[in-house]
Amino acid sequence: MPAGADHRLCIRPRGVLRGAVLTLVFTGVLATAAATGALPRQGAAGAGSPDAARTDTVDRAALNRAAAAAMADGKSGKQAAEDFVSRSGDRWGAVYDKKEYADFEQALDGAYTGVGLSAGRAAAGGGVKVTRVQPGGPAERAGLRAGDRLVSVDGRPVGALSVSEVVSLLRGDGVPGSAVALRVERGRAAWTETLLRARLATDPVTVRRLDDGAVLIKVAAFTKGAGSRVRDAVRDAPAGAGVLLDLRGNAGGLVAEAAVAASAFLDGGLVATYDVEGEERAVYADGGGDTGRPLVALIDGGTMSAAELLTGALQDRGRAVTVGSRTFGKGSVQMPSALPDGSVAELTVGHYRTPAGHAVDGRGITPDLTAGEKAEERARTVLSGLGGGS
Repeated sequence: MPAGADHRLCIRPRGVLRGAVLTLVFTGVLATAAATGALPRQGAAGAGSPDAARTDTVDRAALNRAAAAAMADGKSGKQAAEDFVSRSGDRWGAVYDKKEYADFEQALDGAYTGVGLSAGRAAAGGGVKVTRVQPGGPAERAGLRAGDRLVSVDGRPVGALSVSEVVSLLRGDGVPGSAVALRVERGRAAWTETLLRARLATDPVTVRRLDDGAVLIKVAAFTKGAGSRVRDAVRDAPAGAGVLLDLRGNAGGLVAEAAVAASAFLDGGLVATYDVEGEERAVYADGGGDTGRPLVALIDGGTMSAAELLTGALQDRGRAVTVGSRTFGKGSVQMPSALPDGSVAELTVGHYRTPAGHAVDGRGITPDLTAGEKAEERARTVLSGLGGGS
């Protein structure tokens, strides 16, 4: 990234984890938080850019006045800010209270406080079920399994609640060591389990060797350290082995981490451009990446923001064959603005483009080869054709 650029700049879809404030066991995948440090003034797309006519940025001074006026009337400054942002045209803008925002920042470091389970909507009969249990976490130690049904959390029935509301109950106050009582069903058995919340680390990158010798690298989100994990996985891959880079369901994260991941496959050069207050800026890959190893990137409608940035760089620069379906189309950049009551508004300050100058926001990225349910199978066939299998 350019000198002086905020290395924690993020791009993320609005409200993907509202209320849940990051299960970070990736039930819905991290939608990551924002930058810290010096903030720009009200953003505007650069003149002449594909987004120059967009008006989805927010007048931060007016937003602060609205929040302050509400507080003076004894009302919620946060609610007033939310109403202001919702009317502003900034479709990606959002407002978070102190705790929610602190949870986002904690999540950027690849950690969260909870019981170590993912929750999802049960397909049959409604309700909420456990979709994943994190190894070594409180839930696993208590014997909970994927497929168990959650009946209540701290005595509150969860059947009619959204998954994000259930996750918020599981997280509670976010204090390690605090207790939460879960009523659980498994088949005809039902019992209550009291768990102590713990600070848990997450692993957004998983690596496994495929039966044909290729290496599958799955990136769930671009949290802190994810880019290095990708780079290390490529360096450790056997000579000549192809890489299947799975970005499906990756809701984005830190731009700098996506750039590090790009550096694993590129020998420097442009990753993306973006604009803040009409000023054009650029993100670059480091030199020394593996430019010869066969590479196929798997993408889908859940591939968002920073994951789209990486996809666009690999595709535009002819480094990877992309397989799957059109990506989400989230190509705007948010940065935080502190409000008088201590809450934080994340507001759109610009939009990014791929190395070839293609705007992503609202458009997404079309894969080189379209594939549906058998996308991974097709991607593996393509990788084998590139010489990436044994």
